[in-house]
Amino acid sequence: MTKSLLILNAGSSSLKFALFAAESLTPRGRGEIEHLGAEARLAFRPEQGREIARTLRAEEGGDHHAALKTALATVAAATPDLDVAAVGHRIVHGGLQFSKPALIDAAVYAALAALEPLAPLHQPHNLAGVRAARALFPAAPQVACFDTAFHRGHAFAADAYGLPRAMYDEGLRRYGFHGISYEYVSGRLREIAPDVAGGRVVIAHLGNGASMCGLSGGRSVASTMGFSTLDGLPMGTRPGQLDPGALLYLMSAKGYDAASLADLLYHQSGLAGLSGVSNDWREIGAAGTAQARDAVAYFVHRIRYELGGLAATLGGLDALVFTGGIGEHSASLRAGVAQGMEWLGIALDEAANLANAGRISAPSSRAHVFVIPTDEEARIAELTREVAGGSA
Repeated sequence: MTKSLLILNAGSSSLKFALFAAESLTPRGRGEIEHLGAEARLAFRPEQGREIARTLRAEEGGDHHAALKTALATVAAATPDLDVAAVGHRIVHGGLQFSKPALIDAAVYAALAALEPLAPLHQPHNLAGVRAARALFPAAPQVACFDTAFHRGHAFAADAYGLPRAMYDEGLRRYGFHGISYEYVSGRLREIAPDVAGGRVVIAHLGNGASMCGLSGGRSVASTMGFSTLDGLPMGTRPGQLDPGALLYLMSAKGYDAASLADLLYHQSGLAGLSGVSNDWREIGAAGTAQARDAVAYFVHRIRYELGGLAATLGGLDALVFTGGIGEHSASLRAGVAQGMEWLGIALDEAANLANAGRISAPSSRAHVFVIPTDEEARIAELTREVAGGSA
């Protein structure tokens, strides 16, 4: 039997899962269930043996709960020598209390459940993973790794809203998210370009969830996401930056209540709402309609806007890093963001960009531009081993 770490990463429309050897952190298998709902599809790639890939029935992948059961059953069936030493969980929101990974006990679980209203698209699914893993592996320690922890050292000015100070003190402030991804990517940047990594860096995590982070000396100093996962860039189904007056208008003039606003903001907006096509970047790009082109143009515009703001906060720009499903694979998106950005020192090597190379900046570019695939599961595995210690 090989002691392994099981990693669960529930996103807004997908579930990723992975196995790592507990001692060496060598990958033993990775999988994902994409497009949760009627067309969910499972893929699991064990390090040894054949890949498993199939479309799921509604009861297998119709929602996060069903997908989680399917994922765990797939891992168990494909890995007969499975001995789970610890389970690491991506937990989107750690609130004010959690600035580093934590072993999940009853008190920690209760604290995380209390944060569900702050991340309703993610936190309930994250905690469903905890419950399911506890039931299947009752002796294994459960470790929470937080998307917000990486941003907990921000200055007051970077995290505050223009609301009464008492609200900030109570926790109504900017938290920032995607921190596990930023941790991993900034670590890889230190390996790839150590002379650049300690400088003024902006990482753009662009996928169905999207945000950007400004780093100085390898530490987060500002993020485009705020109190919730709704702020900043437009995303697959979330609007990003929005005038709160628009919400007051929808309530007073259009009859929206809290529930209907939540549905609008979390499920009907963003690229899906703008394009009228889908929340899938590939489908939007293939649609060829004016509405789809407008959605792409808006996404690019917002990335450029936030890039300028983060560079101002950092006092300049030494490197821009693209990551996430769109950031890693869409050469046209990267070219659109870089176009006309010579004033910020950005110039792309067109051939390198089209090839999805690791470094895509031109030799003349003052700012280095990289494409670095993220690996949140690998970072969660590292943190899980650190926290579980001898238990793992």
